[in-house]
Amino acid sequence: MARVTTTDLWHHYGRVRAEQDHAVPDRFHWAWDQTSGPGAEVLGDITDRTLADLGSGAARHAAHLAVHHAPDRIDAVDASPAQHSMATALHATLAPRLRLVHQDVVAHLRANPGAYDVLYSIFGAVDFTDPHRLLPAAADALRPGGRLVFSTLAHYLTGAPAQPDFTAADVPAKTPDGEAATLRRWVLREQVWTKALDEAGFTSIRVTTLPAGEGPRPAATLLITGERLPRRA
Repeated sequence: MARVTTTDLWHHYGRVRAEQDHAVPDRFHWAWDQTSGPGAEVLGDITDRTLADLGSGAARHAAHLAVHHAPDRIDAVDASPAQHSMATALHATLAPRLRLVHQDVVAHLRANPGAYDVLYSIFGAVDFTDPHRLLPAAADALRPGGRLVFSTLAHYLTGAPAQPDFTAADVPAKTPDGEAATLRRWVLREQVWTKALDEAGFTSIRVTTLPAGEGPRPAATLLITGERLPRRA
């Protein structure tokens, strides 16, 4: 299968659910099975804070926070035209508290230095973007003491162990017309993520393993948090 980089490989993702389920979720989950584990409390107190969801898809998690919490603003950022269109159809009425941003995540972060109190990703852009590009951009987009929180696979969905270095794997995807393609996904061990965060300028790094739930493709989750180091004078 040839890797395709110029077309929308997220065109089909979540489309059936978007057609059938228009509700804002009443729960927020980090775990792969989306039914267990901790919720929005991991983000800390987000009252009057500015957040961004990195690789937000249909923006369901961001919509939950906008409706059930009291942030100043949440930017739901996604590069996929299809995902942005679905998010707009589902949640455009939540503006201005929820802002739907159609842009490459790294480009967006670089264009907004010091703009955010909290950045988060739930199997989103952190999984599918080179950590050496995304994590420094995330650090720069956070205010001093700001937090990055993300959930990522603790191992491959096949059960194979995570990578011991910064190697990405090709995972199956489809073009809008259904042709086979691949995406790059970073499935890394705990110590590799910790090293990448440290090098990018994060401190107070914590990693929690959430156990695999039930379902056709159960997988354990790494829930990872880090704080932006204060800028030097």
